[in-house]
Amino acid sequence: MPSAEIQALIFDFDGTIFDTETPEFTHWQALYTEHGRELHLEDWQRGIGTWGAFDPWAGLPGHVQAQRDTLQVALRDRVHAELQDADLRRGVRGVLEAVAPAGLKLGLASSSDRAWIDRWLTHHRLRDLFATTATQDDVARVKPDPELYLLAARTLGVRPEHCLAVEDSLNGATAAVAAGMNVIVVPHDITRTQPFPPTWPRLDQGFSTLDDLLRVAGVHAPARPA
Repeated sequence: MPSAEIQALIFDFDGTIFDTETPEFTHWQALYTEHGRELHLEDWQRGIGTWGAFDPWAGLPGHVQAQRDTLQVALRDRVHAELQDADLRRGVRGVLEAVAPAGLKLGLASSSDRAWIDRWLTHHRLRDLFATTATQDDVARVKPDPELYLLAARTLGVRPEHCLAVEDSLNGATAAVAAGMNVIVVPHDITRTQPFPPTWPRLDQGFSTLDDLLRVAGVHAPARPA
């Protein structure tokens, strides 16, 4: 069972630290609208935080699917251009920078690939804050399987029950709970309506301080010597 005394925080990346999900959904919506189709948020949500759970191409007309390779490149370029000028989620940098001074370890567990994670950690000057990063390149199964979180905890040298996972999506939080970790959900507009169990702590207002995050999660860092 998770312990109220934690030794590490393990963050998800996409949507939690950096909102890559809203621009992606918005551009896919525009593509659907352009071809007379509607992309429903509840369908899109199935694929958030994982891979292979939802194929947006399947909802488009056949003649559009036939241009998939070309359209996918153009869509990716538009999303990346928007992300290039986007900032981290409000307040999250301060929380991340407060972890080490609080005597806690910091890790990252993401269903995205390492090239994607490295690109944006470098872009936002976050790389040196994380003692470990676990990505889809490191595991056989991504979230909602617990493998990513278990790997991150093992690499940090911390038992899962002494970790707090910080997530934005149902798939991600499910993975953390399955790993035996404490979890807190910090949703955004694309994930806010997912059916999170009411017993999972959540910060609907977004990030403020590390102390606030720990308080809402119901956990605390070990007492430090006087």
